[in-house]
Amino acid sequence: MQESTKAANFSIDQSATCVDTVLRYRAERPTMPLFRRYANGTWVNVTAAQFADEVDAVAKGLIASGVQPGDRVALLSATRYEWTLVDYAIWRAGATTVAIFDTSSSDQVNWILSDSGTSLVILETPAHLAAHGEVIKGCASIRETLLIDEGAIAELTKRGKGVSDADLNSRHEQASAADAATLIYTSGTTGRPKGVVLTHANFMAESAAVTAALGPMMTEGKSTLLFLPLAHVFARVIAVTALENKVVVGHTSDIAHLVDHFAAFAPDFVLSVPRVFEKVYNSAEQKAVDGGKGKIFALAAATAIEWSKAQDTGGAGLVLNLKHTVFDKLVYAKLRAALGGRCEAAVSGGGPLGARLGHFYRGAGVPIYEGYGLTETTAAVTVNQPGQQQVGSVGRPIEGMKIAIAEDGEVLLNGPVVFSGYWNNEKATAEAIVDGWFHTGDLGSLTDGYLSITGRKKEIIVTAGGKNVSPAQLEDTIRANALVSQCLVVGDAKPFIGALITIDPEAFPGWLDRHELPADTSIADAAANPVLRAEIQAAVDAANATVSKAEAIKKFAILDSDFTVENGALTPTLKLKRNVIHDSYKQAIADLYT
Repeated sequence: MQESTKAANFSIDQSATCVDTVLRYRAERPTMPLFRRYANGTWVNVTAAQFADEVDAVAKGLIASGVQPGDRVALLSATRYEWTLVDYAIWRAGATTVAIFDTSSSDQVNWILSDSGTSLVILETPAHLAAHGEVIKGCASIRETLLIDEGAIAELTKRGKGVSDADLNSRHEQASAADAATLIYTSGTTGRPKGVVLTHANFMAESAAVTAALGPMMTEGKSTLLFLPLAHVFARVIAVTALENKVVVGHTSDIAHLVDHFAAFAPDFVLSVPRVFEKVYNSAEQKAVDGGKGKIFALAAATAIEWSKAQDTGGAGLVLNLKHTVFDKLVYAKLRAALGGRCEAAVSGGGPLGARLGHFYRGAGVPIYEGYGLTETTAAVTVNQPGQQQVGSVGRPIEGMKIAIAEDGEVLLNGPVVFSGYWNNEKATAEAIVDGWFHTGDLGSLTDGYLSITGRKKEIIVTAGGKNVSPAQLEDTIRANALVSQCLVVGDAKPFIGALITIDPEAFPGWLDRHELPADTSIADAAANPVLRAEIQAAVDAANATVSKAEAIKKFAILDSDFTVENGALTPTLKLKRNVIHDSYKQAIADLYT
């Protein structure tokens, strides 16, 4: 069994919690900016004292509302300053945050609230209450529901005026690192979501290890703009780690105007999931093609990739460096400007980025440090880092982690960031943690200590001929095409591999214009167009070139609608919900084999 281990150079104080840092900053550095909050069209600093005082005020309000130590308080909201404020306030009151994605269906919300035994719910908007009000009413454990957009913070602050500092501090004194900080329910790509219990010790260990790994990014005065859902462990951990390191954090969920926010906020680093980095690349490519500069962009991209690869083999030569300098002014500088002009690096998680994108962004001057982890591991267990980057891998273990590859290729994990079990689900816990090792369900390999993820056990397709096929590599390659939005590879128990492919609605109008087709042409009408099919076939051919003939895609269907979070086909971090798609597109899949 292959193994890779990184010793921990930190220890966790068992009497500490994540709240300690907030209180220490108020006492020692009260005027230090911790956040920049978007208000009235501008970004305004929030100091350590302001944040700590607001946390105390909201925590007192929770206590006045009957929240007891260990109670579960649910938080359903998009990414915003109040998310982090309420999260820390729940911890300050000695309670546990039940994180719920704001895109969750009522069925999911109902399950999470009832399974967790939530006592109080904080929603963001009246629309959330309209969507989930009935299931909230039906949950016997819930005493009250508050809305952020209808004054929840002010109301809790008002209620808390009668709670003394002594009562609040008593809660903190009773708390410990072993207390549950949060319940995060797995995205439920298959079956009912399971509640992952993460403790303050898990968060503090992850924060310490990530700080050691990311080094230059996690230093005082640096800044980042969070736009991923804070209900997801990836964004949540970065928020906690940033605060621990005096990194200034901004929040936004306004994805449509993200470039404008980048320009105003000017983050030093960003974090995102691979699909977002892929979309940024594809959008830039499509814009260049639509503007008649497609060949220049293609040459620039190829140069960036070649230059990045050269860094691993002694550096670029004179001619390549000259080409790289020219394209830096013509193309790469515009990409960096779109990220605010100060962005030095990015962190990617939540799925495979791929070597092509990794090399492109590094060559363009924004290295992406790809990591790997799960909700059950408090986010990252491996990460590439400055000075230790193997593009295409997910990096080496963070401090305190042990990684092993089982005989069947499954990735096994052990360390202080690994959860101790699922909420009220001993059976699932026993299946996941065996002899101290967490069984991830992911397939991988180790080379010089660097981990590469090659697929997922439950996603392996076994054709009628008995061939095992991992769909991820095929899907990732096809999605690299600017016209493609999503791809699902199918073929379990079928005679050959097929694929369902969706067209990117943002790229489609430009494609119609270039091919002199009416602007009101629908994707359904264009799906039979031989030129469109030829372009998609080229993407499929590129994917097929990465696998054996038995694994290659023989037929594909272009769907007339996209896979989205809203229609339930994607998780909030843009992963395919394979069971949902298979169920929704039964006929389209059947048609591939008739």
